[in-house]
This record gives sequence, C-alpha cells and structure tokens, in this order.
Amino acid sequence: MQRSCSALLATSLLLAASISVAAAEDSTSFEKKNFNYSEWAKGRFSEVVSVKNPGRLLFLGGIGAEDEAATTGGAIKYLGDVGAQCRYAWDKIKRILEKQGSSLSDVVKVTTYVTDIRYFADVGKCRGEAFAGLPQPAGTFVAISQLAWPGMLIEVDVTAATEK
Repeated sequence: MQRSCSALLATSLLLAASISVAAAEDSTSFEKKNFNYSEWAKGRFSEVVSVKNPGRLLFLGGIGAEDEAATTGGAIKYLGDVGAQCRYAWDKIKRILEKQGSSLSDVVKVTTYVTDIRYFADVGKCRGEAFAGLPQPAGTFVAISQLAWPGMLIEVDVTAATEK
C-alpha cells in the first residue's frame, strides 16, 4: 500500500511539473493575432492587433518624403504628388525596419497623417500595396492642416513588435 501511495504521489508530482513547464513555455511564446469585427474594415486594416510576449517593440516616428541624402532638413521629394510621397515613405519604413532586423510583417500599428482628407484613396492604395500579402496592422488616418516641412503631404508613425 505504501509503495502504491509513493508511486501515485511521484506520478502526480511528475504530472504537475509537466503541466507547469507547458504553461511556462506557453506564457513566454511570442504571438501576434489580427482581428476585425467590422466587415468593411477587412482587407483595409485590423481593428485590433494582439501581441503576446514581444521580444522587442520598434517605434518609428514621422517618416515622410524627406530626402534621406539631404544634408539639411526640409528637402521634400515628389512635391505635389501624395502617391509618390507615400510610396517613398513606405520604402523608407521598410529599409528602417530591415536595418533593425524586422519587416513590414511585424508592424502592428500605423498612424498616417495627411494634409488633405482627399488623399484618403491614394494613400489607402499605397498602403495596400506596401502590405500586399501581409496581415493588415491596426491603423488610424488623420487629416491635419500641415506637417513639419512645406510641401510634405504625408507622414507615417509605425509600431512594430518582433519576436527577437
């Protein structure tokens, strides 16, 4: 009887330890899920992006059509062309993320600022092209009176969550 109680106790402890290890592994694993609760938002952006245990968060602020090669601020490329400024901004964002060991697939939140609400369709198309085949991040689109530099039509803030 004492042997069976000892065996039962040992088995119970082993089972409890296994469950604890499995729970600990699960609680530390990286997970990113995108959710939409409105039909109209599907394919455009995610209403919620849930990130569990990110290894690292990246915050990109104020990425626009500023010429990267310019030695002074305010040199804006593609004056008057919001589509070209948008594509240039997203190209810069991709390169910045890559330099950080990340990619657009890690982006969880985008805030886009434009100087005219009529840019909505062009910017939406541009962003759709940037995220083609990828999960859509959560997003906000804001029209404001002006941005940091004259001629700047679009500026983008990005948050990315990486596993490592």
